[in-house]
Order: sequence, then C-alpha cells, then structure tokens
Amino acid sequence: MSAKATILAWMAWPWLVANPAGAAEPPPLPPAAAVKVDFVRDVEPIFASRCYECHGEKKSKSSFRLDDKARAFLGGDSGKPFLIPGKSSQSQIVLRVAGLVKPDEVMPARGERLTTQQIGLLEAWIDQGASWPETAKPPHWAYVKPVRPALPKVQHSRGPRTPIDTFILARLEQEKLKPSAEADRVTLIRRLSLDLIGLPPTLAEVDAFVADRSKDAYEKLTDRLLDSPHFGEKWARVWLDLARYADSHGYEKDPPRVMWPYRDWVINAFNHNMPFDQFTVEQIAGDMLPGATQDQKIASGFHRNTMINTEGGVDAEQSRVETIVDRVNTTATVWLGSTLACAQCHTHKYDPFTQKEYYQFFAFFNNADEPKLELPSDAQTARGKQLSADVARLEAELKKSTPELTAAQTAWETNVIHDLARAATAASATNKPGAAPEVPTNIVDIVKIAPAERTAPQRDEVSDYFRSQAPELKTVRDQLAEARKAQEALQGEIPSTLVMQERAEPRESHVLIRGNFLNPDERVFPGVPAILPPLPKEQPANRVTLARWLVSPENPLTARVTMNRFWEQIFGCGLVETVEDFGTQGQRPTHPELLDWLATEFIRQNWDMKAMLRLMVTSAAYRQSSRSTPELIERDPHNRLYARGPRFRVTAEAVRDIALQASGLLSPKIGGPSVFPYQPDGIWTQLYSSDQWATSKGEEKYRRGIYTFWRRTSTYPAFMSFDAPSRELICPRRQRSNTPLQALTTLNDPSFVEAAQALARRVLKESKGNAEADSTYAFRLCVARSPRPLETKRLVALYEQELAQFKQDPSAAQKLATGDLGKPPEGVSVEKLAAWTVVANVLLNLDETITKG
Repeated sequence: MSAKATILAWMAWPWLVANPAGAAEPPPLPPAAAVKVDFVRDVEPIFASRCYECHGEKKSKSSFRLDDKARAFLGGDSGKPFLIPGKSSQSQIVLRVAGLVKPDEVMPARGERLTTQQIGLLEAWIDQGASWPETAKPPHWAYVKPVRPALPKVQHSRGPRTPIDTFILARLEQEKLKPSAEADRVTLIRRLSLDLIGLPPTLAEVDAFVADRSKDAYEKLTDRLLDSPHFGEKWARVWLDLARYADSHGYEKDPPRVMWPYRDWVINAFNHNMPFDQFTVEQIAGDMLPGATQDQKIASGFHRNTMINTEGGVDAEQSRVETIVDRVNTTATVWLGSTLACAQCHTHKYDPFTQKEYYQFFAFFNNADEPKLELPSDAQTARGKQLSADVARLEAELKKSTPELTAAQTAWETNVIHDLARAATAASATNKPGAAPEVPTNIVDIVKIAPAERTAPQRDEVSDYFRSQAPELKTVRDQLAEARKAQEALQGEIPSTLVMQERAEPRESHVLIRGNFLNPDERVFPGVPAILPPLPKEQPANRVTLARWLVSPENPLTARVTMNRFWEQIFGCGLVETVEDFGTQGQRPTHPELLDWLATEFIRQNWDMKAMLRLMVTSAAYRQSSRSTPELIERDPHNRLYARGPRFRVTAEAVRDIALQASGLLSPKIGGPSVFPYQPDGIWTQLYSSDQWATSKGEEKYRRGIYTFWRRTSTYPAFMSFDAPSRELICPRRQRSNTPLQALTTLNDPSFVEAAQALARRVLKESKGNAEADSTYAFRLCVARSPRPLETKRLVALYEQELAQFKQDPSAAQKLATGDLGKPPEGVSVEKLAAWTVVANVLLNLDETITKG
C-alpha cells in the first residue's frame, strides 16, 4: 500500500467506526486535477459559491474562515489542520468535501456537494503548495499603515485655513455642496471655550475677543485656552471614561477606593501637554520604567481602575482573571479601536483575531501584582520620620539596663515567689486554691528558675514583662504609647492609591477554553495579533514593550483611533462613527484620506495632543456657522459632510459646570479628593452598605463635575440623567439622549435651583439696572450673546408676572429665594429676588445654555 493510501485509510477511521464490517467501503478520494491550478481563477470561486455562507465574513462556523488567508491556514476550533500545503490527503478541507469524515462533518453542510472536478482542483491546488496571493483579498483598511496623502485641490474661492479644510472642501465639492459662512465671534468664543476648557467664557472675555480686530485674534484666543489650567480638567474627563475611572470598587458591595491621585495625574498630563506616546507608556507600564517616579507609578493606575469584587465567597482566581480580561479589552478598545474582546471565548468571527492571540495579549497583563502606593505630603513625611525617631528612642530607653532597674526586677521576682508561697500555704490550710499573683503563667514558670540557670530568651522574656509593668518606667511607656498612637493616626491621614507592580516570578498564561478560567488549554506567551506589526525582536515581551508597540509609527491603528476620538469630541461624531470599532463590522470613515492625514500628522508632530487640537479648532470647517438649511438637513441631516459647524448638547458634567459658572458659585480649585455636591436623600440607602453621602461644605460643594465622587452602582443622579456612564466598564463614546427627565433635573434638582438663586443674586448685585438691563445681563451670563428684543420682552414680562405673584405670597418667595445662600442681600426684597430666581431658572434651562453651537 502506498504512503498516500495508508494515510487516507487512517483518516477514514471515523467512517469505519460508523460503518461496521460488511458495510460499503468509504468512497475513494477523487484524483487531483492534472493542471496548474490558479487560486483566483480556480479555487476562490469554489470558496465563494459553496463555502463563504458558513465560513466567511458574516459567519465563521467553528471559528474557521475561508475568505481570509491567515485565518484559513490557522484552522478552526477543532484544532485539526484544514490546509496543509503539499499534503491534500491530510488537509481537513479535502477530507470533508470528499465525505471521508463523520456525516455531521461533511462540507458543505447544506445544499449540493462539490463535484469531483472541484474536489480535484482543491487537491491539486494544495499539492502544488496552496499558493494564495496576497492580492486575492486586500486586508481591511484599518490594518494597513496609513500613508500621508497629498492635499486635494479645491476650487472654493475662500480657500482652506488648514490642511483639514482641503479634504472637507474636496468632499463638499464632490457632493455639490458649499460650506457655511463663519460663525459670529460670540458664538466662536463660546464654542471654543466649551471645547477646550469645558466652561463658557466670562463676559469680559467675550467683549475683549469681539473688540480684538487683529488678524490673529482667534489664534491668540485658542492658545490662551490651550494654556488654561482648566484645559486638563475638560480633556481628562474624556479620558476618564476610557480609563473607567471611579471612586468605588464596583459590584454589589461597591465600597469606596482612593483613585483621585490618578485622576489628578491625567489632568496634569493634559495641562503639561505630555506627548501621547509618553502618556501611553506611563499608563500601561509606568511602574516598570527605570527609576520610576512617584508620578509614573500613579499613572500605572490606569489599569487599576478595574472593578474589584469584595463580596463573600468570591473565587480569588476567577476575580483576578476577570480583572485581566477587562485590561485586555480596555487596552484594545482605547488604543486599537478593536473588538478583541470577541476573541475571549472563540476566534473572532469577523476580524482577524484568534483566540490564541487574545490570550497572548492577556499574557502581558498576567504578570502584575496590585499594591497600594502611599502618597504622603512633605509635612507628613517629616512628621513620620520624627515619630519613628521618637519611637526608636523610647523603645531603646525602655530596654536600657541600669543598676536601679536590675535591683527593682530582683525585688519584683522575690515578691512573685513570696506571693506564690503564700498562695500555696493558704490552699493547704483551707483545701481551696489560694490567690495566685496576677502574673502570666509562662512568666511565673521562668521566675521559678534560678537566674543563673535561665536561657537568654527566658531572661529577655522576664525582663520585657517586668519593664511593661514597672512603675519606674511608666512615664517612658506612656510616651511610647502616645508616639505609636500618633504614628497610627498619621498613617490614617496619608492618602494612597492603587498601582501596578510587575512580579519577579512570571505566571503561566494559557488559552482558556470558552473563556473559562477552570479550563486552561495550550500555554501561550506574550504576543500581539499577527495582522498587526510584530513586537521588536530585541525587546523583552512585557508591558513596557507592549506600550511602546502601541505607539510605534508602524502601528496602523493607534494614531488613527486617537485622532478619530479627538475629532468626535470637537465635531460631535468621529470620521469613523464607531470610535470603538475600526474592524470590519464598524463604520468606514467618511473622509478616509483626512483620517490618514491626521494620523500621520499626529506622529509627525511627535504625538503632540494640543497641536492637533489646535489644528482642528482653527480650521474653517470648525469655525462655520451651525445654522441649518432645508437643503443641508435633507442632504446631510447628521452633518457628516461638515457643510456647517458643530452643534450638540454638552456632557453631563458640563451642564452643571455651566450653571455654576453662570451663577458665580463655581470653585476654580483644581485637584484633590473627590467631593460630594448635593444629592437627593435615599439614593445610597439602596446600596449593600452603610455608607452615607455627606454633602461637602464650603467651596467643595461647588467644584467642577470631574471631581464629583463617582460610585459605580449609584452614579450621581443629575449626571445619569444626562447620559453619564457608570464606568463599570470602558465607555468609548457617550450617547446623547433627549428626555423629559433632563429638563426636570435642571428645573428642580436643588443644585440647579441653588444655582438659579445665586444667578439672581449676581444679576442684582452686578447689573444694578432696570428690568431690561438685568434680563440682558442674566441672558448673557448664560449664553454669551445679547438677547433679541423679543427675548428681552418675554423675560421682562416673566419677571413682572412672578414679582406680582410673590408679592401676594411672601412665604413662597421666602422659600424659593433663600436656602443655603442665606437671606437676601441688603436692599433687595425677597419678592424681587424670588422673581429673578424664576427668570434665572428659566435661563439655565434654555437649550442654548447647555448646547455648544
């Protein structure tokens, strides 16, 4: 029997088992075609017509695909080789289409079987080396390194302000659309302020910009806002959604944690314009950098933001594995814009990521411990050193031997012996146990031994006990107790934060069958998906190398994904709408050349985040009026062609920040522990804990939203109404809803009512005009522009109407106008203040107030 026949007989064993002796012989393998086979001409049409239905882009049964070269040669979940170049008789695809397998393994599973001629072509193709040209199916656009495109030529007379505009104008000309005129200056400064620092401009800033007629007035404004310390607060908020930052562990108990030092690190990183590649490396592997600083260790807290399950009965290993899974999924989403998470349980059905590659990525994070890092202030460090010195001095004094103490100990031991003797005598006389000395039994046993016969440990044990009781040392003991108590109190005052720390002994990593930590399979080592550039060979496969690989210029995804995210924040929607998914199931970019230009420019600018934001906000596309026309609404309802400027509601935190800024209540303080603004009673009583929400006092109550305590199981209610995430998992993009609950929040939530009270007081204090002047001033504080005559008329009418009603009901006026802010300012009636509070409440609820446009 030939070697090929022997192999075929062995591979037909499943058929023989299913068909016992006496049954028909298995069908022979058709002969291979005796021609030179071309993949594109001969093989690909067979795959397309008979195989893609079950093993293609839309469906990949058993994780096996024949529309993708790399995936085809990897095989599927069975682990059997489907395509072995040069060995058709051992290739599962041939055996299955020829029927030399179990009936439920025959391919195609439905419809007509392949013809003898088609099987012969597959055999010949494999025996001839299974040549599969790369051009047969080009890789998905996102997995190809971006190439800097040439700027397109445009005909528009106004011309572009930045290279961005050439791509936008070229597409508009292709669509036979024209860009909108530039927005007025008041609109521009408010739009730009909200985008760069998350706060509306002051009226003085508005007036100064409107009055500045220099050619570079807008550029100067942009640079001033980029340099503002509030820039970091605004853009850190975006990143914290990606980092799944929160002030609690999550799950049912959801106890608090200290993570605000990481939040402050992010704010500072944006304010100092840390290059994005460094920003990446320090967060993925800051703890592993040579001579890692305290700040770099804090930065590694990015991956300590995962939830921690502290409930009873939790399997520690399961919880640890779930934590690493979250780190894998988050890293892939943030930097690669990829749904690698889909490969946790099986090979990705649509994108070129195998399950093995998932766990190779997993291995990067499987070798870290999770300690806390103490962060004492300079004063606390000095105090700690002093207390340590005091404790050491007093402990030495307590152990110091002197003739006086030696004599006192001898006398004490003699008394113990006498007390024991008296107790024994009393017991003998009365037949009852006598009163023994109040000395521990182990000490009594040693005291009974003659001093010269005691061992050194016994001598030390008796001496230590005596010194803990000796009246002669009471002062020293009291001082030592106070010093230790002070140490303990200081330790409780020192903040700490969660960080990463690489283990000295690496853990083994395995593919987990169906993602189950109880079913480990093949061992794997750190690696990256084969569709992407490889790791540098000369570097160790650890988190540092992974981080640098993520921001390598060769990586086709990171720069694109990051620029797309910035674009989404500025224009309201990414060039790729699915900012979290650049894979085959995500949306294609509306302006692919623009995205590639931005990605290559980002790298050319040395990953300078502020430079790229400046480029976007100084473009003519950004500076357009956001007014819509019937034609634009019909042709481009979602403004994906950018024929008009961006207009959309601000984020949840910014809604509250705007109200605090307009009212004059907002605290400019930056950083520090999270705060507790007003929250309705009863919210935390539903949680599985006894924690209480204690409203902050003073200016802490009026801090920006980024500093609000973020509890995963109970997101701050006003933020939740405006679509803030729980941050239990990564939130790549916030959805924007429009519900009545939002208006009810800004109308009735005590925080917003208090802001309206403060705004009314501010207007009456700073305007000091008639009703028309006061309403104009209040209007401008909220939306920056001056009201139109009809708007002023309506506001004045509302004020007069409310004033008349409150004069008839002073108690209602008192209830509305006062509160935590106290009684009305001197010279202002409570009725007038209440009437202006109603007007302020209306103004803070305008769509225009909470919208960037």
